Amino acid sequence: MMAATRPMLVPATAARGAVALDPVYRHMRDLVYKISGIFQLEEKLYLMVDACGRRMKQTGAVTPHQYWDLLTAHGSREAELRQLLNEITIGETCLFRSQSQLDALRKVILPEIVKDKSKQAIRRLRIWSAGCSTGEEPHTLAMNLMEESNGLLKDWTLEILATDLNDRSLEAAKAGVYGEYALRNTSEYYRQKYFMRAEENKLQVRPEVKNLINFTRLNLQDDSKMLFMKGVDMIFCCNVLIYFDETSKSKVINHFFSNLNFGGYFFLGAAESLMRLNNKFHLVHFPGTIGYWKPSLKSEKL
Repeated sequence: MMAATRPMLVPATAARGAVALDPVYRHMRDLVYKISGIFQLEEKLYLMVDACGRRMKQTGAVTPHQYWDLLTAHGSREAELRQLLNEITIGETCLFRSQSQLDALRKVILPEIVKDKSKQAIRRLRIWSAGCSTGEEPHTLAMNLMEESNGLLKDWTLEILATDLNDRSLEAAKAGVYGEYALRNTSEYYRQKYFMRAEENKLQVRPEVKNLINFTRLNLQDDSKMLFMKGVDMIFCCNVLIYFDETSKSKVINHFFSNLNFGGYFFLGAAESLMRLNNKFHLVHFPGTIGYWKPSLKSEKL
């Protein structure tokens, strides 16, 4: 999610502790935490220095204090804070990143949801990719749903909600153009069926795949907007919460639990867990991965 580059004003060695930083960087770190829930530990504060340095070059701010004024006292402070958040939430992912999660989706979860919702008048499946970065995850999910659209999901309305905090990542996600590194786990079958040629030997996701996805900017710490994410059957939030402290994580996870339909599933990244964060979800073991299940009303009464 975050990437370190050469800082503009403080040498990397200084930023890593050889020389004391200007205290204003810690104020910036706290402001970012207050707004987004993303917290930089002291040993990682150089990432904040890097991001601020890039924005200072763009805005013409000469000192950290001048840039702090742009973030807090200037008329365009909200716009500049949004630009800074773009700098510190740079994603790195690939298509078909977690095959074990995709197998669980298609072999276990989809048949279960179809069975549970088959008697409803409206057959609709909604999946939320939270922290979608440059779109690899939601596009992967869309392709897997399309593989089931003539069978298990025939006559179903399919929708993927893809959200991220980073404006630039969302623009790249909407374009859906990927190079070989992002495509490294994508089989020839999927390349031929769901992509078309783009410039510079890249591939672009076909329109019919994009049509299943609604890309939207969303701050996971924004309580008012999180309340409007109700009624989803699955949530994928992989390698996003690792940048939050426990308080911010718990807050977001409680929103996820509330927004999931009863009987819905929640997936984290391979190295993440809900240990000590939430005991409302039920841990579910799938071959090669784990997920979390929101108990159905029926199971709650048992």
